[in-house]
Amino acid sequence: MTAVPVTSPEPPRPIRILLCDDHAVVRAGLLALLSSAPGIEVVGEAGGGEEAVVLAARLSPDVVLMDLQLGPGMDGIEATRRIVAEAAAGTERGSPHVLVLTTYDTDADITRAIDAGATGYLLKAERPEELFSAIRAAAEGRTTLSPPVASRVMARVRGAGRPALTDRERDILGQLARGLGNREIARALFISEATVKTHLGRIYDKLGVDTRSGAVAVAKEQRLLP
Repeated sequence: MTAVPVTSPEPPRPIRILLCDDHAVVRAGLLALLSSAPGIEVVGEAGGGEEAVVLAARLSPDVVLMDLQLGPGMDGIEATRRIVAEAAAGTERGSPHVLVLTTYDTDADITRAIDAGATGYLLKAERPEELFSAIRAAAEGRTTLSPPVASRVMARVRGAGRPALTDRERDILGQLARGLGNREIARALFISEATVKTHLGRIYDKLGVDTRSGAVAVAKEQRLLP
């Protein structure tokens, strides 16, 4: 009886990473960190947005780790937009997924990155295990957000469609955050207590809350305080 040779399956192809950060020390740290992760391979490094766009087209990475603030020249938002758009035009190779890795978590940065086509948004303060997991998710086209970023996104979703606060309502909300009562707010803003109560009712409706503490919490979360 002839023995049939058994062939072991080939290991899966590693996830190919392109790093983009304008700080050489940060890139070196990321390179060392990612080199320790199984199934992940760094295939290139870029120190700016223009270079990242060129390397992404040349190397066809699976994931681009993109910082947002890249010094003079093209920033991470525009680089993300170019990479996604140019790769999508070459459909035979597929589009690299851009995973933003940054220290910035403002609403404007998050919105612009997502609008530009970023698959995920991770903060540099996250643990290495979270970064590895986010890279694997991004390689599969799945969205990963750092918890603080996810909270901000959800806050914006919850607030979508609600009427915007007026300047007077923002003023009252600011006094509310200072812990002032209705009478104190009225004195501080030179209005009547009845007017304060009316504005508070409108503020509660717009923020979707029914308590003073709830209004202050949502206002801080959505950065509505003056």
